[in-house]
Amino acid sequence: MTIQSSPGSSSYLPGSSGYLGMFPERRMSYFSNSYVIGLTVAAGIGGLLFGYDTGVISGALLYIKDEFEEVNQSSFLQETIVSMALVGAIIGAAAGGWINDAYGRKKATLLADVVFAAGAVVMAAAPDPYVLILGRLFVGLGVGIASVTAPVYIAEASPSEVRGGLVSTNVLMITGGQFLSYLVNLAFTEVPGTWRWMLGVAGLPAVVQFCIMLCLPESPRWLFMKNDKAKAIVILSKIYDIARLEDEIENLSVAEEEERQKKNDVRISDVFKSKEMRLAFLAGAGLQAFQQFTGINTVMYYSPTIVQMAGFSSNQLALLLSLIIAALNAAGTVLGIYFIDHFGRKKLALSSLTGVIASLVILAGAFFGRSSGSSNELFRVDCNSGFSLVYCFLLTRNGTCSMDCQLRDISLNNIEEYAGACQLL
Repeated sequence: MTIQSSPGSSSYLPGSSGYLGMFPERRMSYFSNSYVIGLTVAAGIGGLLFGYDTGVISGALLYIKDEFEEVNQSSFLQETIVSMALVGAIIGAAAGGWINDAYGRKKATLLADVVFAAGAVVMAAAPDPYVLILGRLFVGLGVGIASVTAPVYIAEASPSEVRGGLVSTNVLMITGGQFLSYLVNLAFTEVPGTWRWMLGVAGLPAVVQFCIMLCLPESPRWLFMKNDKAKAIVILSKIYDIARLEDEIENLSVAEEEERQKKNDVRISDVFKSKEMRLAFLAGAGLQAFQQFTGINTVMYYSPTIVQMAGFSSNQLALLLSLIIAALNAAGTVLGIYFIDHFGRKKLALSSLTGVIASLVILAGAFFGRSSGSSNELFRVDCNSGFSLVYCFLLTRNGTCSMDCQLRDISLNNIEEYAGACQLL
């Protein structure tokens, strides 16, 4: 049985509230299909790479400064080592959309893994800061491609009723990667070649994902759009039961026809003509923009360094305290994923924003007190409390709300255009 719907109507598309209202027995839960979970976890390793890279450099930088005197004497070199990965990520994200469209999500992920692993090897073997910077650029390119590919791959392989939650696992993998990076940093503090091991280990998850992805299929939607319908249907049959499979195929056929009709004249600006996509984009992008304005990247990339500024001179102690902050980072994401469906996006965003503002006030007060001669002990407590609260509140809100606002309510037919627009961030 197929569901006929009028053109432009989404009331009875598979996964919509109308469709699932008529056929509640076809609704899927998060853990009802192990195949979908496997695809999600495999693609989510891209988020793990992203998180590990952002976290590991903060600890490695302490030891890089010890080995290279020119880095220790130059704030510019330190900033370049940290930020070059972001430069690569911008380039990788911009190119990632085209690579995904032309060669598919699977090949894009494989390419990201190869580039990331190569960058990790270059960093680990770097004889000087300038080769290290080159390695950071390669790693950033891999991260950029993966950051575009992973959410789209997960979304296109997920039933729409659980798509938002499954895509949010990519954010959980990012924060989990940051926590893992601090554990690795601590593990190698007493090992010769400390920072080289810290940065080199980053290549292992990329190698693991590369091997797993070789055994996984391409996105069924991409295959369908490239007219390889037989392979797409085989993959879809592993995701949906026979009762829903026919409707999903019909839905993809409608999407393919729409894609063919608008292929020659569609522009990114057209995304904003749809009220649904415009509001979701502005909400999600606005939350992400706020995250940058809070200075959270400074906390992530320089956390141990700033902890040392608070008076903890030991590298190991600075890394241990940063590990606690990273743990709250991951915990905040888990709480966000749980609360977002219980309290809604708006309440979660507003309550977390209030917490972020209060935490930043504590942090600012700590540094102001330090500059005006307050006791070191009070400064240490306020500084670490501020860091911890910023992480917890910010990730509870942004890690899930921004991604959820962007992808949960976007129809699969529009997701490719929407992902392209998000690259503008």
